[in-house]
Amino acid sequence: MSIMLSAPWGPPTEVPGHPPRAPRPAPVERVRSPRITALTEAPEKAPDFWRAVEAEGTPLVEPIAGDPGHAAVTFLWRGAAATTRAVLALPNKLADPAELTGNLMSRVPGTDVWHWTVRMRTDWRATYALCVDDDPAAEVPRGPAYLRWLHTRPRRDPLNRTSFPRRWGGEPLSVVELPDAPRSPAAHWERRPGGRRGEVAVHTMRSANLRNWRRVWTYAPAGYADLADLPVLVLLDGEMWGPELGITTLLDNLIADGVLPPLVALMPDSLDSDTRWDELTCDDSFVDYLTRELLPWAAGRWPVTADPSRTVLAGQSLGGLMSAYAALRCPERFGNVLVQSGSFWWPTCPADPARGEEWLTNRLEATRRRPIRFRLTAGLQEWVVLPANRRLRDVLVAKGYEVDYREINGGHDYVCWREELAKGLVAMLGGVVVGGW
Repeated sequence: MSIMLSAPWGPPTEVPGHPPRAPRPAPVERVRSPRITALTEAPEKAPDFWRAVEAEGTPLVEPIAGDPGHAAVTFLWRGAAATTRAVLALPNKLADPAELTGNLMSRVPGTDVWHWTVRMRTDWRATYALCVDDDPAAEVPRGPAYLRWLHTRPRRDPLNRTSFPRRWGGEPLSVVELPDAPRSPAAHWERRPGGRRGEVAVHTMRSANLRNWRRVWTYAPAGYADLADLPVLVLLDGEMWGPELGITTLLDNLIADGVLPPLVALMPDSLDSDTRWDELTCDDSFVDYLTRELLPWAAGRWPVTADPSRTVLAGQSLGGLMSAYAALRCPERFGNVLVQSGSFWWPTCPADPARGEEWLTNRLEATRRRPIRFRLTAGLQEWVVLPANRRLRDVLVAKGYEVDYREINGGHDYVCWREELAKGLVAMLGGVVVGGW
C-alpha cells in the first residue's frame, strides 16, 4: 500500500477506520481443576461446593503440582441444566472472537456447576465477563451465529466481589487478579480523610480545529494559586480517567506523599467510538487541538509550564498511538510520552489484512531523533499490539531515544493500565522511588 504524506509528520491521506483482522491468539492452555475433579466424582456434594465458593469468591485459584509459577484458574457459573443452555467465559484477550468454542464452559454432570479452567502465570490480572444463555424467551439463532449471539450477552460474575467500570457505561466487568500481579500501594488510590484535595472540574469546550464540543476534566493541585511553572499531564480518554477510575484521588495522594510534584492534569473526552477512531489515528487536527487550543486554554487558567521536559502526554490503545504521534510532531511541546498498549499496528493493510502497516514506526525510523522520552507498556495477551510495540521499542532504541519498555501479564485492559499509569507518572515526573514504586 502506498502512503502519501500531507506534511513531514502528517498522517496517510487515506486509511481504513477499523482495527485489523487480528491473527488468532495463542491457544489457552486448559487444565483440570482439582476441586472440579473431586466434585465430578461426588456430584451430591454440589451444595457444599457452592457454600465454600460463596465464602471464598470467584474465580477459584488452585496451585499446580510442580509448577509454582502458574495456577489453575477456574471460572464458575451456577445454572440448572433445565434452564441454562450455554455459558462463555471471556477473560480479556483470552478469546478469539472468530472461534469461541474454546471458551464454552462445561457442566459437571448431575449438578448446576458450570466451569472453565485455564493455566495462567501467577502475576496475571484481567477483567472478564460471563455470557449466559438462560432466557427461555430469547430468540436464539442457530448454527454459527449462535456463539456470536451469546457473545453479546455479557454479565458480571455474581460471586466475584471486585468489579471494574466499562467504557461509556454498561454493566461493570469482574476482575481476576492472581497473587503475584504487580500492585501499586493501595493507599495511593483511597480517599484520605482530612487530606488536601486538588480542584477538580469538568468544562465543556468547543474546538475550532475539530469542529465539535467536548468535555474536559481538569485537576489543579491544592494551593496552586501560590505556585508557578506547574508540570502538565495531558491524559486522553478523559471520560474514563476523570469520572470513573479515581485518577484525581491518586494525584492528591502522590503529591501529598512527595512522590509527584504538584501538577495540572487535562483529560479531554473522546466523545464516542467513531469520533475516537477519526481523531486519534494520527489526525493533525487533533494535534492542533492539543497544542493550539487545550494547552493555551489551560495556561490562561493555571500557572502551568511551557517546558516540554515537564509535560507528559499519555494515552492507551489509539490514545497511545496519538500520544506518540503528537509528541513526534510537536516535540517543542511534549517531551514525555506515556503509552499503554499503543495501537502501533495502525493502519491496516488491504493487501494483507492480518498485518499492521505500522505507519508511525516506519515514519519514525526514517526521521531524525527528537528530544522525547518514552515509557511503553504492552500486555502479553495482546496478540496484535505486542509485536507492534516491540518493533517500535527496537526502532526507538536504535535511533537513540530514551525508552523505558515494559511487558505485563495482562491484556488490552484498563485494570492493567490503571496500575501502570501510576507507576509511569512517578517515573516521568517524580524521579523518586518510594513505597513500592
